[in-house]
Amino acid sequence: MENFGSWSVLTTNFLIVLYLALAGVTFASILHLANGKWRFQVRYFAVSTAALFPLAGVLLLLLLYSGESTFPWLSLADDKDVHLSGWLNYTFLVTRQILGFLVVAAFFCLFIKYQHLTDVSDDPKVHRTFRNIALVIPGVYVLYGTMIAWDFEMTMVVNWHSASYGIYQFVSMFHFFLAFLAIVLIMLHRSGKVNKPYKPFVFNYLAQMMLAFTILWTYFYFTQYLIMWYGRLPEEMDRFHDMMLYDLAPLWWTFLVLKFVVPFLTFAVWTPNRHNPTVIIFVAISILLGTWIERYTWVSGSVSPEFYHIPMTSIFDIVVTLLIAAVGWFSVRKAMTKYGLVRT
Repeated sequence: MENFGSWSVLTTNFLIVLYLALAGVTFASILHLANGKWRFQVRYFAVSTAALFPLAGVLLLLLLYSGESTFPWLSLADDKDVHLSGWLNYTFLVTRQILGFLVVAAFFCLFIKYQHLTDVSDDPKVHRTFRNIALVIPGVYVLYGTMIAWDFEMTMVVNWHSASYGIYQFVSMFHFFLAFLAIVLIMLHRSGKVNKPYKPFVFNYLAQMMLAFTILWTYFYFTQYLIMWYGRLPEEMDRFHDMMLYDLAPLWWTFLVLKFVVPFLTFAVWTPNRHNPTVIIFVAISILLGTWIERYTWVSGSVSPEFYHIPMTSIFDIVVTLLIAAVGWFSVRKAMTKYGLVRT
């Protein structure tokens, strides 16, 4: 248990990698369903993040293999005084996680395949199949994202429950993806290595979406707290109090500032900032850092305060994060090169 803080870094990085892979395809499907004309300029860049699925799969297997190091409630499995719900059956957890990952990854890759086919074929059957797949993608993201949120964050504290935790997490992670995509597109645009140029107005569109998801995330962030506070549910409020008032308090309030205060004040108060790529990058970095800290706080803060651990204060934290980031960037960059989007 003493090393749970460091191990939480690995879980956090897994969630970041997985949701980047999921959100890229989900974003492309939403733009298609909304008939957004600008989708043709960004959709291949978006789905390039699906190249992270293999890395996410490896991290998932490592976390599942680690058992109690990943899921501290496993130490209570033999305690007769503690009741674990059927959802916390470890065999069931491992099975649903592996099967769910394989099915979702295969289905999302099928979307990418048909997206390409619609560019090279006028066959109505191909376009109809692509539309049908696109219709299902957001629902899959919601259902699978809910399972991930429950298994890797919500149920880390036995018998703790929030009816809105699933949507709170996957909205937050889509927020993260929008910030990631904005940075990638702006940096590639400035590098001059883009084979398929896109218009700078897409930066403004992404800034508007980041603002929208900033507001949406804040709503779900506050909704959980409000329900438990007004409902006078002390056993549910304890988890919030442990993170907000003890050693992880600096992290808790930091991610609130980074994910809400900075984006809202920058984009909502002074609207010309939404057209300024440099300011957009600043806000996007704030969202990226805030989301990483948010995920880590919920994972690491699921144990007793005496075991809290400030991230990036050990060699393990730094090396693991840098290694995963390097492998992830290489994978995405390779996918972009494969699609002919960028020059090496």
